[in-house]
This record gives sequence, structure tokens and C-alpha cells, in this order.
Amino acid sequence: MSKLLYSVAMSADAFIAGPGGDMSWMAAHLEPNPPMDDLPGKVGALLVGNRTYRGDDPNKGTDEEGAFSGAWQGPQFVLTHDIPDTAEPGVEFHDDLHRAVAAARAAAGGKYVSILGADVARQCLRAGLVDEVLTIVLPVLLGDGVRLFEQPGGGSVRLEQVSVSHVPGATNIWYRVLN
Repeated sequence: MSKLLYSVAMSADAFIAGPGGDMSWMAAHLEPNPPMDDLPGKVGALLVGNRTYRGDDPNKGTDEEGAFSGAWQGPQFVLTHDIPDTAEPGVEFHDDLHRAVAAARAAAGGKYVSILGADVARQCLRAGLVDEVLTIVLPVLLGDGVRLFEQPGGGSVRLEQVSVSHVPGATNIWYRVLN
């Protein structure tokens, strides 16, 4: 069965996007990261939040536009309460978390389902659906924006560190979620 992976680049103060969901800050910090270069080949489907799907891409208008800096192509499953009337090639819209996850897992063919978006990741974590978390920590402090994980009123998710790798300009930390 395909595992759910919350993979995300973030600032050293744990923001994955700046104020208003701005992702442009990231472009200046995306350098080659050999330990992560093979990740797109391990992903079979994306589970994407609506804001992320419609949001800023730090590589918009370049050859690197899209998931994993344009290195990944495949099915996307967008979790949204506002399902569009017209279909988009390669994209399915769902208004139910469990149905979206099931569809993404089926499409992933045993590869990872990569979760993109803080809100959909939070929902998956709260539901106990996430198997692994990969954080790529970039050397910048944003001070405000969208946090990696935020749970109003508290609530923790236990993680077990699987690996850590350092490259110039980033630290990659891979965790297993302990349920």
C-alpha cells in the first residue's frame, strides 16, 4: 500500500510559506540537493490542498514550474470544498479527506503519496493517515507565514527520526510518524 509522505521545504523558523501563502522567498534558497534528487521518482501521486494548488509556485513561468521543481509529473488529488465545474487533465477534486486519500493511494501504485499544503497535512496528521514526514530546512528566518504544522489548542504528533543529511544550503530530516 502506498504511504503518505508530508514532504516540505521550510524556513529555519518552521514556515513553509510566507505571509499570505507567498512562496517566492523559496526560489533564492533552492539549490541542488543530491540526497533528495531521487524523491520525485518515488512519488506516484500528489494529495494537494486547495490553497496550495491555486497558490504561488516559486518557479512559476520557468522550466522548473510545478511539483518538485518541475521534476514530477502525474496524478494530483486536490482536497477542496469548492469543486470546479470543469475538469482539469490529471487532476481530481475531492471534498472528502478519506476519499481523496484512498483515490491518491490507488493511483500511486505502491509509490508515495506526497502531501502538499499545511492544512491538508494537518488534517491527515490529525486523522492518523501520515506515515512519514520529510522536512528540508532552508537557511532563512521568515518571521511570519504558514507554519509547517499548527494545531490550535495544542496536540502533538510523535515522530521518530529516520535520517538526517546535510548539503550546502539545506538540512534534510526524514521522520517516521508514530501513531
